[in-house]
Amino acid sequence: MEQKHRIYGMSFASVYPLYIAKAERKGRAKAEVDEVIRWLTGYSQHELEVVVEKQTDLETFFANAPSLNPARSLITGVVCGIRVEDIKEPTMQNIRYLDKLVDELAHGKAMEKILR
Repeated sequence: MEQKHRIYGMSFASVYPLYIAKAERKGRAKAEVDEVIRWLTGYSQHELEVVVEKQTDLETFFANAPSLNPARSLITGVVCGIRVEDIKEPTMQNIRYLDKLVDELAHGKAMEKILR
């Protein structure tokens, strides 16, 4: 059986502050990071806070997402040297989609362009 990537077992709560810090360093707000996450996953703000509080791992975070946005397939580009549209494993692709959205936010892209 194939070994799961260690990122799957990381808690969403451990990467969430990193996303916020990355955005804030570039003059964006936590609320914008939350908006991007809600757009991608369908979580409400309250559900997002519960996930952080419960230390939910990334695999479960995406597996239990209320409604993954069908427009996420429009997210393209390179994250960590890998084209997000070429990733075959769905959970890893969703993790990288989120990385890409936060990157775009940090690079000053307009929210309406980020939220395709």
